[in-house]
Formats: sequence, C-alpha cells, structure tokens
Amino acid sequence: MRHLNYNHLLYFWTVANEGSVTRAAEVLYLTPQTISGQIRQLEESIGSPLFNRVGRRLTLSDTGKVVKQYADEIFDLGSQLAQRMKSGEPGSAYVLNVGVVASIAKLIGYQLLRPAFSDTERIQITCMESDLEQLLADLAASRLDLVLSDRMIPAGLSIKAYNHLLGESDVAFFCGTELWDSLAPEFPASLDGAPMLLPVVTSALRRRLDDWFDQHNLRPNLLAEFQDSALMKAFGRAGIGAFPAPSVIADEIETMYDAKILGPAQGVKESYYAISPERKIRHPAALRITEIAKDALGAA
Repeated sequence: MRHLNYNHLLYFWTVANEGSVTRAAEVLYLTPQTISGQIRQLEESIGSPLFNRVGRRLTLSDTGKVVKQYADEIFDLGSQLAQRMKSGEPGSAYVLNVGVVASIAKLIGYQLLRPAFSDTERIQITCMESDLEQLLADLAASRLDLVLSDRMIPAGLSIKAYNHLLGESDVAFFCGTELWDSLAPEFPASLDGAPMLLPVVTSALRRRLDDWFDQHNLRPNLLAEFQDSALMKAFGRAGIGAFPAPSVIADEIETMYDAKILGPAQGVKESYYAISPERKIRHPAALRITEIAKDALGAA
C-alpha cells in the first residue's frame, strides 16, 4: 500500500457514515464525482474494494469495515486535538462530556468521576443522566465522550462502542435504625414481608435481586420502585422501607442517610462499565477515570 492520503480517507469515512455519495457530497461541499474519484484512488491504494452496492445502497465490504474502524479512531483523535487547541492555549481545559446511567448510585457516580480532575490539567465536565439506550445514542452521535453504566452494551444493538469493565461491588440491604431493630436479628429471613424499596424492574440490579428473593423464598412487601437511586435512599432514610445499595459505599450511606446495614445479598453484585466509542480510551480525563476505578474496584 502506498502512503495513505488522509483526504481520501476522509471522503471514504464520510460516505460510510452518511450512507451515500450524494449525502457525503452535501456534507463536504464537493461534487459526487469528486468524491467517487477520490474513493476509487483509495481503493487502488489499498488494493481492495471498500464498498459493495446493494441496489441503490452502498454497504461496507469486509475491507471497508476494517478501514472504517481505523478511520473512526483517527478522526476521533483529530476531533479531540481540535477541541484541545480551539482556544489557542495549549494549557486550555479538556472538556469531558460523560453520560451516567440513572440507575447507578450517585455516590458511585461521584467516585468514578472524581479522578477526572487533575492537579496538573484543567478539566471541565458536562455530566448527563438518562437510560443506557439514550446515552448510547448520544455516544454514537458524538455528543458524549464516555458513558458510565451498570451493564454492558445490550446484545443486538447496532452501535460502534466498546465495554471497559471498571470493577464490581457486592450488594447489601440497608434501612433506618427503627426498622433495623426489627429486621436485623433474623436477616435475611426477616425480609419476607418486610417493607421494601427497590430499583425499577428494567434495571440490571433489580433483575438480580428478584432472582435472589426467589432463591431464598422471600416475598418482601414492595412499597415503591425508583429509577433514581438517591431518591430511593431518601425514602429509606425516612424509615419507609429497606433498600439495596453497593457495599463499597456502605460507610457513606450510613453517614449520609442515617442508615444501618442489615446484611449482604450473598452472590448479588453490581458491575460498572465505561463505554467508549473507541477500543482504546484516549481522552486523558476518561483514561484517568478508568485506570483509577479499576484499581479501586479491583477489575483486571
């Protein structure tokens, strides 16, 4: 292969993203003939077709899929460079746009994001919260640099993104002092019929807890379901019911919510993932998040 022409690569990448030469021409303010000619030169340089034509549509060939993966990373890195240099100051702040799945405990979200701030580099974080599917859509549209999630990318979802396991935590049950006095002595059997606050049924943790209840023949009295974990803990603080939370933040929960730990849900764990648009995370702040989180949570 001869020396790579990055203009040719840009034209190919735009066609692959837009789905047609015509739409790519509109984006690049070029004629379709110019783009087609440049892509033919890239194919000659590579020695293999990059597209297959199916009716009036263009689909990537096997070679085209490989080339696009590299092009995604090349132009993503170029976008980060442009963002860093846009103020003209090499020391200007990094911008990190991160999405956090709503079901992740706010204290966990804070602990995962805190390492993004550095004593040597300026960082500005924009933090968005939503369900995983919406955040992945924003990631695919380059509105986010990173997504923090309690589950991996759903199988069958057509999106180019990569899971990075940060670690996991055991899950335990907590409650207010008055309720603790009646439930703690016979835990976990005491959860049968006990007032309970749980995550919504669509959350990964809720499904694991429901399985755990079934395995132990427990039927708690479900009083409320929450998408927002902080709101669930606030209800728990009011003494309305017991609630589950990651053991790794047990000390903070006991202090902030005047709660006491009842005991573990043996075998139930919550996993945490960073989801990025590239295989190898390059954004400096995102890289700090993943490296420090892996040390703290024990991921390999």
